[in-house]
Amino acid sequence: MPIALVTGASSGIGRDISIELSKRGFDVIVVARNVEALNQLKKEIEEKKNVNVYVRPQDLNDRDGCIKLHDEIKEKYGTIDVLVNNAGFGTCGQFVKTELEKELKMIDTNICAVHILTKLFLIDMVKENKGHIMNVASIAGFMPGPLMATYYSSKTYVVRLTQSIRYELKKMNSNVKISALCPGPVKTNFSKVANVKFSLKEADSKQVARYGVNKMFKNRTLIFPSFTIWLARVGVKIAPDGLVSSFCYRAQKRKIG
Repeated sequence: MPIALVTGASSGIGRDISIELSKRGFDVIVVARNVEALNQLKKEIEEKKNVNVYVRPQDLNDRDGCIKLHDEIKEKYGTIDVLVNNAGFGTCGQFVKTELEKELKMIDTNICAVHILTKLFLIDMVKENKGHIMNVASIAGFMPGPLMATYYSSKTYVVRLTQSIRYELKKMNSNVKISALCPGPVKTNFSKVANVKFSLKEADSKQVARYGVNKMFKNRTLIFPSFTIWLARVGVKIAPDGLVSSFCYRAQKRKIG
């Protein structure tokens, strides 16, 4: 039975990606801090699908904990077939006023955990010459983000890391595939944690998860769940950075609750 690991699986996109993978016959290792929500997900999936769900609580802003997570999973299950780095959160406000401790935890979760888990599981996959990794980034990763500076910057890291690794794998003639899922606003718990209210219509997380998993297995590099989000990426590529910064600043200012 193929096996997948999904971080941030207790809610939102991560939860729905776990369900999508179970529909495709994958056993799923679900990782997050909220044990109760993970156990509920396990019950929901196992009642409907003939697969196993393994609950693994982990705070992903703990770097040593991420290394331990990999070592534990490898020892118990061997080389996994799919890794989805979904865990992440944001915060909103002027950079000089936002809370440093929260931002450092964001960097550890959004960047360091993604880096550590991608690297360690990728080494295993390359040895086996098979596997898929999907890093959940954001359309925010393609533009400056005044009033959400740390979050936008963290997602830029995820996009560039994914693109860079993908080219290395290509030059190695490896069968391992890596993709970045780049949604816009999605109806999840993100806005509550970040203290923002989106002015754009939020996408349905089930639809984003289904589209993301489908395109991951079709080996798409950057996965944009809608034409509007793809068009936004094209627009920010063409427009001057100053104009994009001005647009993002105004959009972010409307979000702050």
